[in-house]
Amino acid sequence: MTMPRRQSRSVGRIDWVNDGSNDQQSEVDMSSMAHVNGIDIHYEVQGQGEWFVLIGGLGVDSSIFRHYVTALARNYRVLVFDNRGAGASSKPDVPYTIPLMAQDTVSLLDAIGIQRANVLGLSLGGRIALELSLTNPQRVANLILVSTSPSVQSKLSPIAKLAKQVRSLSRRQQPYYAFRRQLAASSGYDCTDRLCEIIARTLVMYGSSDRMATRAQAEDMQRRIANCELMGFNGGHLFVFLRADEVITAILRFLA
Repeated sequence: MTMPRRQSRSVGRIDWVNDGSNDQQSEVDMSSMAHVNGIDIHYEVQGQGEWFVLIGGLGVDSSIFRHYVTALARNYRVLVFDNRGAGASSKPDVPYTIPLMAQDTVSLLDAIGIQRANVLGLSLGGRIALELSLTNPQRVANLILVSTSPSVQSKLSPIAKLAKQVRSLSRRQQPYYAFRRQLAASSGYDCTDRLCEIIARTLVMYGSSDRMATRAQAEDMQRRIANCELMGFNGGHLFVFLRADEVITAILRFLA
């Protein structure tokens, strides 16, 4: 099968980079750029089956999920993308908000043709996933929240220091102005009082020594979300990378 170089849809334009027609599954089945919600979003798709969407955190691109994509693509069709302000996606120097970034995600799902998916959000991506679940509940089959909280209670200094460490894991380095735009979006968001509205089956995963998204915040989310499981891991905010195999096993068990 030959995939067209460019395909137009009512919700946005998609430029195909790889048609995925090779008989052997490549590392990335499809790498594309979609013009949605007024910006270009770079995304990649791998695997077959039920959709699984990964939403990254502050200051990083989708390459941080490469180990997760490889593992999850054995059972799911995995979508990863660069958030507004990161990676190969557009980085407009204008105010960002979590609702705006959640709409980016919804518009991308529309462009690809994804009606419903399992959604995992990491840190900043967790707040995007929360907003997505609140505003488009029919699109989220299962919700997985990792190293995140419904509002930011940490001081700027440790967040910036941690983000610098995480950015080193990305394929593309983020401009500082774009980092500040993402940070402002994350810091200005609070959906604590709306958590009771989430209807998706939810798993909250936290690091026992995480000072950015604490155990107390994770436990509070579990109490507020009707159908929510809680799971702790040894480590801090980055346990998701340091204990990747354990986390992946837990995710697959949750979804089984």
